[in-house]
Amino acid sequence: MLAFKWLDRLEETLIGVLMAVATAVIFASVLIRSLCSVPYVRDVAIRFSMTWAQELCIFLFIWMAKFGAAYGVRAGVHVGVDVLTKRLPPRLRRIFVTIGLVGGVLFTGVIGTLGAILVWEIGHTDQVSEDIGVPMWLVYLCVPLGSYLMCFRFVQVIVSFWRTGRVPHGLPAPIERPLPTCGQEDTVRQG
Repeated sequence: MLAFKWLDRLEETLIGVLMAVATAVIFASVLIRSLCSVPYVRDVAIRFSMTWAQELCIFLFIWMAKFGAAYGVRAGVHVGVDVLTKRLPPRLRRIFVTIGLVGGVLFTGVIGTLGAILVWEIGHTDQVSEDIGVPMWLVYLCVPLGSYLMCFRFVQVIVSFWRTGRVPHGLPAPIERPLPTCGQEDTVRQG
């Protein structure tokens, strides 16, 4: 569906932008801090103090983690233990996998709802972040948004699982052999 592809693209773009902004802010902060110790540029570098950089990066990483978790459900890259379910007969396996996925829906739905309540309550206060001064409800808004998106992704996985009998997996193909370690020669010939 077009709406799902649009949501997928939005999710990936948001994660990428958050990562790029955090990387740029950290780089600039480290550069300015380093320039503050250089005698000839110290006076200019001090004017560009980035005391707010750490707080901003923490907020960016929190948002990135919440939306990254939703992406992880969609892509099937979360760590899971399926040793038991792989040994079950197909019908029983289907039941156990469905129970696990429904548990994910319930958990993320509850976290999203509690997060929405938290955002609503903080939104009625004057609480702002210490360094940047943004309203804290904006910072905490990632909890309901990311959790509800993750809940939606679990529902997508359930629907896909019931249609195809498969859950998404992060690796497109199994790894056939371990990579050589340092000091070992690679005996695989390329043809």
